[in-house]
Amino acid sequence: MKEQYDVIVAGSGLGGLTAANRLARSGHRVLLAEQHSQIGGLATYFSRRRHIFDVALHGFPIGMKKSLRKYWGPEYAACIVQVRRIVFDNPQFHVETRFDSGDFTRLLREHFRLPGERVEAFFQALRAMNYYDDRTETTGELFERFFPGRTDVWRLLMEPITYANGSTLDEPAISYGIVFGNFMSQGVYTFLGGTDVMLRMMLETLRTNGVDCETSARVERVLVEGGRVRGAVVNGRPVACRAVVSNANLLRTVHELVGDEHFGAEFLSGLGQVRLSNSSCQVYIGIRPGERLPELGDLLFTSTHPVYDAEALCARQVSSRTYSVYTPTIRPGSDRYTVVASMNARHEDWAQSDRQAYRLGKERLIEETLDALETYVPRIREIADYTEAATPRTFERYTLHPQGASFGTKFEGLASSMAISKQVGGLFHTGSVGIIMSGWLGTVNYGVMTANDADRYLAGATGGR
Repeated sequence: MKEQYDVIVAGSGLGGLTAANRLARSGHRVLLAEQHSQIGGLATYFSRRRHIFDVALHGFPIGMKKSLRKYWGPEYAACIVQVRRIVFDNPQFHVETRFDSGDFTRLLREHFRLPGERVEAFFQALRAMNYYDDRTETTGELFERFFPGRTDVWRLLMEPITYANGSTLDEPAISYGIVFGNFMSQGVYTFLGGTDVMLRMMLETLRTNGVDCETSARVERVLVEGGRVRGAVVNGRPVACRAVVSNANLLRTVHELVGDEHFGAEFLSGLGQVRLSNSSCQVYIGIRPGERLPELGDLLFTSTHPVYDAEALCARQVSSRTYSVYTPTIRPGSDRYTVVASMNARHEDWAQSDRQAYRLGKERLIEETLDALETYVPRIREIADYTEAATPRTFERYTLHPQGASFGTKFEGLASSMAISKQVGGLFHTGSVGIIMSGWLGTVNYGVMTANDADRYLAGATGGR
């Protein structure tokens, strides 16, 4: 690290990575400081016994292609490919879909026997939504308005979005409509080659653009004087800068990195109303070389719970799982298969376990997942040669997010995140805040918005030089 930069980006999730790249391309001297040993935040990967496991569901809207092309380069957009087989299997229905508006319209009319005019009215309402609309209607009320009493339809529409960003029927309908509408435009996409390929490309691009990328470099404190950012302490070492873009959790940014004493009472009061989103568990399953998986679909949403229930989705006694299936088609040049089972979870269900109980809990999570997967892959125990589990404590450890929050904060966090620069000159925040600005596409775009704000500040902050 150098002694001084124009801006320090604290954290290398997709928002932080994109903000760092955008600022460097604008001519600023940028330090990207990541406390973990590799970049990516929750959009990362790890390797075990020659298996590569992606951390996160492998799905995002087509808008990711445009964003990567514009803010990273055409070679990134060329790697965006469609996830074509998405399967739902639960007590209410078994369907396969491309997860776009045309295919959903077909399913709702033919499988769920809904009138075509009602389906079209629902999609028209989604297309008409924007961020500045009235937010009093909840998602549950939206569903009841168009599909009264049809809990099977609610499940089809809502369950994958809950897995994608932790939202519930009690969230504002506008937050659901924008996210769901993004997917409905042209379906679900993924990055060809896997998260590891994407992150290696991003690291090379950042370095080419002059960003100093430091891993195992923890931003411990943001230094503020006279209401402005003057630097940051990184691994115990003061580093001067005129701006900090925090890609840490919003609450941690304010309370730990900066300190409440630098914020106004009204801002802190509003921040006190911001709720953390839930966390996650994941089970990673590596398939023995030479073995193949049957055709499961690319994403398999499964549940034994009778109806959609956001609380049940987070329960320690797991009844619902999403399987992301990674095949040689997704990782060209590889003959390996892996499966990542994802489950929403609560931090408090895992936080108090002692070491032995925690280890037993992870082993039970793995065994129950293998039991559930045997329904679709009867030989799974025979062909799997590696398993591992992650819990909310795992995500808290590796990301430093309070309570291992997988999706940042609930909807109300977006206002506080956007207002943070008005409290401390040169302080900016990007990351998962609210449901719209979560997920891969949301965090990339929010990284750009935040970088643009920081760029304008740096251009005018001559007093901070």
